[in-house]
Amino acid sequence: MQHVVIGAGPAGVVAAETLRRLQPDSTVTIIGDEPEAPYSRMAIPYMLTEQISEQGTHLRKSGYDHYQMRNISLVQGRVSDIDRTNLQVGLDGGGKVPYDKVLIATGSSPVKPPIQGMDLEGVTSCWTLEDARHIAAKAKPGSKVVLMGAGFIGCIILEALVKSGAELTVVEMEDRMVPRMMNDIAGNLIKDWCESKGVSVHTSAKVTSISKQQGQLDVVLDSGKTITADLVVCATGVRPNVDCASKSGLKVDHGIIVDRTMRTNDPLIFAAGDVAQGKDFCTGEYTVQAIQPTAADHAQIAARNMADVKGASHQGSVNMNVLDTLGLISSSFGQWMGEPDGDSAELLNRERYRYINLQFVDDVLVGATSLGLTQHVGVLRGLIQSKTRLGTWKKKLVTDPTRVMEAYLASTQAVGFNAAII
Repeated sequence: MQHVVIGAGPAGVVAAETLRRLQPDSTVTIIGDEPEAPYSRMAIPYMLTEQISEQGTHLRKSGYDHYQMRNISLVQGRVSDIDRTNLQVGLDGGGKVPYDKVLIATGSSPVKPPIQGMDLEGVTSCWTLEDARHIAAKAKPGSKVVLMGAGFIGCIILEALVKSGAELTVVEMEDRMVPRMMNDIAGNLIKDWCESKGVSVHTSAKVTSISKQQGQLDVVLDSGKTITADLVVCATGVRPNVDCASKSGLKVDHGIIVDRTMRTNDPLIFAAGDVAQGKDFCTGEYTVQAIQPTAADHAQIAARNMADVKGASHQGSVNMNVLDTLGLISSSFGQWMGEPDGDSAELLNRERYRYINLQFVDDVLVGATSLGLTQHVGVLRGLIQSKTRLGTWKKKLVTDPTRVMEAYLASTQAVGFNAAII
């Protein structure tokens, strides 16, 4: 059996390792389009702050040796198409890799907004190791940096830029930070926290153009304000890499459409990770969830089905985000924005940057948001994922949402205890 994995990110690596374990005699090939050993993009900010080396970003510590020892072939190249008739993966430049089954784990790429000046030297994304090297060379103590975008990825980069000693300005087009993870209260508390740490934050603002004058970048906002910068880092979102799937006649929406076995409309081709439009545990709908835990879940299920393991079915991924922004921990799970016919409970201590918001449907917790709280993050996720019926504890949580640990213990027949966290 010849398995080909397109993509050398977390989903691709987990799938390849799972295939090797399940089918020791098969051929397993990973095709990646970067001249690096497979690495984690989420580790790049830690490299920028010198907490780890470049080697520390590698998904496996021994780098290339890890794959060689497991008889997993690594091929560097960009996939142009999948020939579904002749069962071959085509590479730019004319190469062909034969397959029996394929996993597409091509991930996503940063979106470059249609703004004048985005191609100037000194304007970059923070997506690859090459991007990181460029940022590290520019973001120095006293340098001026503009960060476009304050979403999840932007806020991870934000911390690295602050720790570099640069003078940082953040521009976010929505009315709060992390808008796809946090509600208005939580998102603006994160903004206040960043400003208290010396970061200038502009929300409800757009960059309209970037120009270069005498070696420096002039960033113009829609308000007319001009910000001078040595470096502009763009983190305005990502888009699934579906080109080779589209060219090959696979069904594509926002991502590649898959079923609960992670199969596409071609029974020999699977998809996993950021590029796959898989099942959402809470809503039952099929969506793209660009987070690493989902990528790993997808990869395991896909590999098991590629290896013909019976009963490998994806039950859906729980939307989950945990973020550390300059020491302030925030998290959101499930349907954190709530349901139209649902109930909610919240508690706020603005001075201490403490906040918790719970969302219910009947007596089931379906979503949660927290800020400045770390003790019971796992409990929130567990209650959502188990769809535990809270019974009388639903009313108690509406009155005091900090009692989630008691509710969890009571619902699992354990002895409760007072666990106030604000």
